[in-house]
Amino acid sequence: MNTDHPDDLDGPVDLDGLADLAVEVAREAAALVSGRAASEVTVADTKTSPIDVVTEADRACEALVRERVLASRPTDAFLGEEGDDVPGTSGVRWIVDPIDGTVNFLYGIPQYAVSIAAEVHGEVVVGVVLDVAKGVEYVARPGADGRPAATRDGVPISVRGPVPLAERLVATGFSYLTDVKVHQAAAVGRLLPRIRDIRRLGSCALDLCHVAEGHLDGYVEEGVNLWDHAAGGLIARAAGATTQTGPGAGGLTLLLCAPSHGAEELRKATVEAGFWGE
Repeated sequence: MNTDHPDDLDGPVDLDGLADLAVEVAREAAALVSGRAASEVTVADTKTSPIDVVTEADRACEALVRERVLASRPTDAFLGEEGDDVPGTSGVRWIVDPIDGTVNFLYGIPQYAVSIAAEVHGEVVVGVVLDVAKGVEYVARPGADGRPAATRDGVPISVRGPVPLAERLVATGFSYLTDVKVHQAAAVGRLLPRIRDIRRLGSCALDLCHVAEGHLDGYVEEGVNLWDHAAGGLIARAAGATTQTGPGAGGLTLLLCAPSHGAEELRKATVEAGFWGE
């Protein structure tokens, strides 16, 4: 499948080709991460705070993805969590989180993923999230009708059906910045009595995929970045969810994801709980 754009310097973009490349590279990257998990995990650096870690595996994985993608498509742009930003001229940009859930990876908790998205002229059109520990592969790619379709290991997935707010299981996450955590903890405390329960699993990309496959009824977190949710957000939307971003109470970007049929009710509940900023 091709798409044309008047500003596309390299001609029409083969979306199926982007999806095939994303899957191929994600599998190779996951194999690298899995191999590193079997040996000693080494912390290479910290980012926003002393507890926001980067491992050697994060850097090696991102370097592998960048090398493989740009070897196949040298005029594409590349945005990576670990700072491997490369400009491009084709209108295509790859958005990569080499290990989403790095702290889980560091501690040996089997909930982390390789996340690769491709956008064309600012619109995410392909997403792959590969659950490294479990070997589960979530993909969003254009279907026969041209709209994105979501699958888990090649089988179509969709969000859970409508349930009352009190029966919804919602995932969240917490910032590495102490002052933001204070706002988040208070908001979670106000939301919890209104829903079934809260889960904190530690990987934004996988949380979004769990909404997509009906294992969660929603997800809300402040402090997410584009590489955290580009692929998983597309997968969730392709499966029938809605995503929304805006300012959080702690001053960082807030992301809300829920099945479209219940998204507004959950959004209102998170507003009332104090997740959102002014």
